[in-house]
Amino acid sequence: MLKQRVNKMKSSMTYYDTGAGFPIILGHSYFFSKDMWKHQIESLSQHYRVIAPDLWAHGDSPALPDGRKSIEDLADDHYALITSLGISEFAIVGLSVGGMWGAELAYKYPQAVKALVLMDTDLACEPDETKKIYFNNLKIIEQDGKIPAEMCNYLVSLFYTSNASGALKEQLYSYLISLSSDRLRESIIPLGRIIFGRNNRLNILNDISCPALVMTGENDIPRPPSEGVRIAGLLSCEYQTVPNAAHISNIENPDFVNKQLLAFFNKNL
Repeated sequence: MLKQRVNKMKSSMTYYDTGAGFPIILGHSYFFSKDMWKHQIESLSQHYRVIAPDLWAHGDSPALPDGRKSIEDLADDHYALITSLGISEFAIVGLSVGGMWGAELAYKYPQAVKALVLMDTDLACEPDETKKIYFNNLKIIEQDGKIPAEMCNYLVSLFYTSNASGALKEQLYSYLISLSSDRLRESIIPLGRIIFGRNNRLNILNDISCPALVMTGENDIPRPPSEGVRIAGLLSCEYQTVPNAAHISNIENPDFVNKQLLAFFNKNL
């Protein structure tokens, strides 16, 4: 069992802080938490200091504060947390929304971000077809005060492949079905509207100069490999397809992801 320093301050995002060495920040997906990085924390913390925050209203973090309207705002919140720990230089691994705010930090603070890994993410606007679906789902959730069972099953199918373990699928389903109306309406739904209503930020990728790596699960539905290939092209960096994995590729194929991360960071940090 890893010994992890856990922040529980009510006024800021909670986080794991594990290991020693150059700091690596892990940004998780919507509807997940810092716990999704368990396998990566175990691997990376043998060589680096690993900090895994909980996004607002996820994991143990408090509700989304007032005034947050964009991915850039979420990036600033994470930067405030990182600098509060006395960290001036760091690397980022961001998956899905974690990659969105992670890229913003690499763009805005090039002197601080020394390496960037973007996983199962995109910086373009949400495509009109899926944006319409997601916003309609958020409206239904807001009206009902819960995520309907059928929608929970749909979300599980977006995050994991059909071959993922039953335990993984059941864990996610149980979490989604149990979310309270207060947490959904005050934080989860507003966060969803920020994520799926995001601006097109592909243009910032040309200005990110730190070493970078892009990875996407080969069966990712929300963020298909074609988007990862496009991002890697704009960053002029390596692209890797994660075999036998969907959107949460770091959980479905942790061995492959860990190998790629260690090779990348050992070379660039």
